[in-house]
Amino acid sequence: MIAKSPQHGARRGRGVFLSSLTELMQWGLRGAALPRRRGLALRAGAVLGFLALWSLASGLVVLLKLFNPIFLAGPWLVLGKVLELAVNGQLWVHVWATLERVIIGFGTGALAALALGLPAGYFPGVRKVVEPVVEMLRPIPPLAMLPLFIVWIGIGEGSKIGFITYATFFPMFLTTVHAVQQVDPLLVRAARSLGARPWQLFARVILPAALPEILTGIRLGVALAFFVIVISEFIGAEQGLGYLINDGRNFFLVPQMLGAAVLLGLLGYASSALIGLVERRWLRWERSAST
Repeated sequence: MIAKSPQHGARRGRGVFLSSLTELMQWGLRGAALPRRRGLALRAGAVLGFLALWSLASGLVVLLKLFNPIFLAGPWLVLGKVLELAVNGQLWVHVWATLERVIIGFGTGALAALALGLPAGYFPGVRKVVEPVVEMLRPIPPLAMLPLFIVWIGIGEGSKIGFITYATFFPMFLTTVHAVQQVDPLLVRAARSLGARPWQLFARVILPAALPEILTGIRLGVALAFFVIVISEFIGAEQGLGYLINDGRNFFLVPQMLGAAVLLGLLGYASSALIGLVERRWLRWERSAST
């Protein structure tokens, strides 16, 4: 029986540590998993705490007469205005107008990003052609392109949808290209050695391996779509939550402004949660592989 040297044991222990370093980093970034009820309780507590601070701030403004209370309406006034718009039917028209623009603009940007990003990430020749154009357009702020969209397409729905498409395309394109480039080449070679055809290689190996990062880019694109929709609805819009904010600014309707802004945040949060649900259902294999 051959005795193992201390150096061999140290190297073995070091190897175990290094092999688990990735898991340790991921655990440190995400933290330990919380029970579902506790997680819901923490989220509800954070929302209630924010509402309490908001109520306290607006109450102190009224009590201490720091400035005109009209500029900081309390949450009860904002909720009352939102309920008033909902009861008379105006709110749903504006919500649907905003959602329709976001869905069409974001959907067009996502399709374009995937259609260009997947081949650009896999084929170096395609990447050499597409990447310079993207890198020239990407630093241009979306707000600087809005007047051009109005001149080219008009002040109607086309310019608003095109503006959202332009703003959301770049983060989704870049994450898609990077996701495909980061696919483990050992997986690709193993599939080829087993006789996988090009379409099978793409559908069974490359796309599933790149999907987690692609979904992260889609989540960024959704958040950006709700961010820029307000800007597009400030100009030439007669419906939409951005229109409500702009109309409230013109007539000092602060509860209306804050109510529309809160609704935008809730819609963005719900969209991100929906993508997270899709991610959990589509990436069950990732969680099972890590456990």
